Amino acid sequence: MAELQIEDIRRLAHATVVAAASREESLRCAGRLAAAVVCRSAGPLPCGVCPACRKAMAGIHPDVIRVKRPEDDKGRPKKEIQVDQIRQMAMDAVVLPNESERKVYLIEDADSMNVSAQNAALKLLEEPPAGVYFLLCVTNPAKLLPTVRSRCAEWSCIGGEEEQDPAQRKLAQEFLGLVARGDRAGLFRWCAANEGMDNRGAAAFVDCAADCAARRITGREPAGGMGREQLLRLSELLDRCAAMLQVNTGVKHLFGLLAVDAIAEDENRGVQH
Repeated sequence: MAELQIEDIRRLAHATVVAAASREESLRCAGRLAAAVVCRSAGPLPCGVCPACRKAMAGIHPDVIRVKRPEDDKGRPKKEIQVDQIRQMAMDAVVLPNESERKVYLIEDADSMNVSAQNAALKLLEEPPAGVYFLLCVTNPAKLLPTVRSRCAEWSCIGGEEEQDPAQRKLAQEFLGLVARGDRAGLFRWCAANEGMDNRGAAAFVDCAADCAARRITGREPAGGMGREQLLRLSELLDRCAAMLQVNTGVKHLFGLLAVDAIAEDENRGVQH
């Protein structure tokens, strides 16, 4: 992880997905980022020598709180982070820091949060208390709901963001372009033309479209004429589509839903063709 400066921390998003190829690397990267947030040095961060850094790196800083999968009665981590843990984190987040000017919640295995836990985190990630940061450690950002990713910046420890499949990106950009223009008739034709793809292709398209929407919300791509609320609503719709595919909903039905619901009534701009 590159060294940071004070100004970098001031610009750091309050919610960040920290992605790496391995769990250990994502935790290492997030740990250094958390230390940088609480570091008291005036130079490059984390300095590694101030008391705050040493405590953070030793896992004993009171303002760097780790959220982990709960353990079963045999001391083994359970499969998922539960909704009650996220609710407890939300209540704790409003409590002022103990030693630092800032407070960091490092969520280990954030891609193991169940759907209820992720939904419970949405408002907290979008409107966190002042001076509170959330680091979501993942090996597969695609396991996070698009609505969660759309509220977070992404910090890759893999040497850059994963490249999107060109064919899927082309489909996603076509879809988003029609939605942005409010071209309902064009969207119906586009959905009808693509409803014959198989489940794997449909899942890849939904994931790519959700990723494109998240990039637009977080400013990593131009918004393409779409407002934040419109993109958030579209992300929620794509969440529903991803869940439908997991229970073997037909692809034709999925594209029918997109044709009807992707453009809200007040977004229809009456494009004529």
